[in-house]
Order: sequence, then structure tokens, then C-alpha cells
Amino acid sequence: MKMRRILSLDGGGIRGLVSCLWLDGVEHALQRAGKPDLRGSFDLVAGSSTGAIVAAGLAVGLAPAAMADLYRDHRHAIFPGMAQRLWTRAGQLLEVGVSAPKYDARGLEDVLRAVFGETRLGQAQLPLMITAYDTISRAPVLFKSFKPEHQDLPLWEVCRASSAAPTYFPAHAMQVEGVDCALIDGGVVANNPTACAIAEALRKDAQVDNSRDLVVLSVGTGERTRSIPLAAARAWGALEWAVPIIDVLFDGNTDSVDYIARQLVGDGYFRMQEHLHIGLDDLDDTSATNLIALEFMAKEYLGKPGTQQMLERLLRQL
Repeated sequence: MKMRRILSLDGGGIRGLVSCLWLDGVEHALQRAGKPDLRGSFDLVAGSSTGAIVAAGLAVGLAPAAMADLYRDHRHAIFPGMAQRLWTRAGQLLEVGVSAPKYDARGLEDVLRAVFGETRLGQAQLPLMITAYDTISRAPVLFKSFKPEHQDLPLWEVCRASSAAPTYFPAHAMQVEGVDCALIDGGVVANNPTACAIAEALRKDAQVDNSRDLVVLSVGTGERTRSIPLAAARAWGALEWAVPIIDVLFDGNTDSVDYIARQLVGDGYFRMQEHLHIGLDDLDDTSATNLIALEFMAKEYLGKPGTQQMLERLLRQL
């Protein structure tokens, strides 16, 4: 199975909307060039966290625009408001105490079940790879639609596992290859899963001999610019770092993978990413104001001459 053309999708919570809008722009560019759609233009799709949900949606035949609607229409179910959180949190006090994830994941699970139903990972319409991390074995888990041991896993559960961001959602219990796992967000392994996808493409049975033979489109969700001042970074302890450290770790591995991929792939590597204005960078800000701002940023990025030129170069290589 040749995996020369790779599509990789970052994590980023509600900012998955940005990825969907950028992918919609790529889809329109493919159509104008008379080329196949996204599913017909890539040999492997990899996703982490919210990117896993988008990747899975593409793999079952949903268009990027339809996935964007999913984020718009179900954002409050996935990330409930304060009143609902207080109600569910009250029920968690006896079970887990005062320190509980921000969301109980019931809304997320309902949405994933509604979108993917009984679909199994092996039923994906193109090769699909999704990242997660098992806290029991303290090891990464790479779900693969083309791996026989993974093909019968429910797709909604794979996405639920990959999107269980620490402090935001509880871990997801799941049996993988006969082993009980406690799975958390794939972002702790590779918020940008591009390097994992490149490694998979270079396996002996993937029929790609050199990383320079690859064409890789890596799609971000926007890059944070909010700084942490020196005074805070020096003075914060475990309590203050609890939530910010997740963002820092996700951002750090995203940027390091971008560097690695550029060196490995060279001219065949394309990265869609844009700086976020402070206030647009929260994983769970589902306010109408934030969504409007994210959509404006995403569409403005697509209209930039540099982006258009990059897409033209990409289309020539696909």
C-alpha cells in the first residue's frame, strides 16, 4: 500500500473549525484544477485530538464544509456552558472529589455517536491513522484503519480517546489489541501528527523509499501568540501551571514536528498555519464572537497571495 501523499491534521479543540475551513479551501482548489477531492488526492490521513475527528469525518465521506457545520452546530454540546457544567460537576463531587475535568465528555460522546454511528475504524474509505496515549502502559497508541487488530474498533470511540485532553475531558477506557487502556488526548504524543504519518509512509510495506518522495499537507488550527511572562513562569507552581502546561506542551511538539517535517520532506512539505490573536486561542471558547473571529481569520488566510501560491505548488505535486 503506497502512502506517498499525506494529509495531517493538528489538534486544537473548537479551533478544528479552522482546519475544516482551510480544507474546504483546498477542496475548492482541487475542484478548480479538475483533480479528485481530498479523499481521492491523499493516500494517508493522520489526525490528533480535534484533528482526529476531522480526519475520521473525511474518511467516512463527510465534506470539510459539513465538518465545519458540525463544529458550529454542536459546539455547546461538546463544551457545555457554566450552568450545565456546575450541574454535572455537582454529581461528580462524591465520585472524584473537587478536582475533576472541566467537562464530563457526555456531550462529546453523544456528538461522536451521532456522527459516526456503528462505523468501525476498518470501514474508513481511505487509510486513517489516529493518535492517543495510554496512561496505564505509559505509551503512545497509534490507531490504524489498515491494521487488522484495529479494524473492528468503533470509530467514535477512537475519536473520543484521541480528544480526551487532560483537565478538559476524562480519559476514555478502551480495550486495544486485548489490553485494557486508559486513553487520553493524542496531542500529548503528537499534537501535530505529521512525523508519525511520515514514519508510517516510510515503513517497508508502504512502498516509499525516501522522505523526499513524499507530498505532505500539514494543517494546523492556528498558532497561539499569548506569552507567559518571566515572572509568572518563575513563580507558578503545580496549581497555576495545571492548565497552561497543556497548551505549552501541545504547542511545543507541534512546532518541533513542523521543523522535523520540513527537513525530512523538503519542497514536498506544505503547512497551513496562522498566528492567532490573543483571545482566539482557547480550546473551548464556543462563544459566537469567537467563532466569527476564527472564521474571519481562516478565510483571510486563504485569501492571502502566499497561501494561494502554496496551494498552486501543492496541486502540481499531488
